[in-house]
Amino acid sequence: MIQGLRTVIYAAPDLAQAKLWYTKVIGHAPYFDEPYYVGYAVGGFELGLIPDGQPGVSGAMVYWGVDEIDAEFARLEMLGAQVHEAIKDVGGGIKVATFNDPFGNVFGIIENPNFRLQDVR
Repeated sequence: MIQGLRTVIYAAPDLAQAKLWYTKVIGHAPYFDEPYYVGYAVGGFELGLIPDGQPGVSGAMVYWGVDEIDAEFARLEMLGAQVHEAIKDVGGGIKVATFNDPFGNVFGIIENPNFRLQDVR
């Protein structure tokens, strides 16, 4: 079942510069810092930066947290969502998938064993 909003991803082609800027904006260092992803815990949610993608209004991606991505993936397919991007491991035990909802929106799900609400600053 859907647990709630977890992660918003922003494209940041210059990841090093984006990390410096967002660290200042948020007021603390990222909890996850790799060349392919930088993640900040922010008020119960996660702000993620990735070095690929297209920045801008259409560049943000929202992911809803799930405990078991395989089960939720199957449930969403059963409910009529069309697979946009199949489940993939993006590192650190984190798995994501996206769907096109029946209305044309991209709907993301994320299983992130590293994200715990008690770690929120």
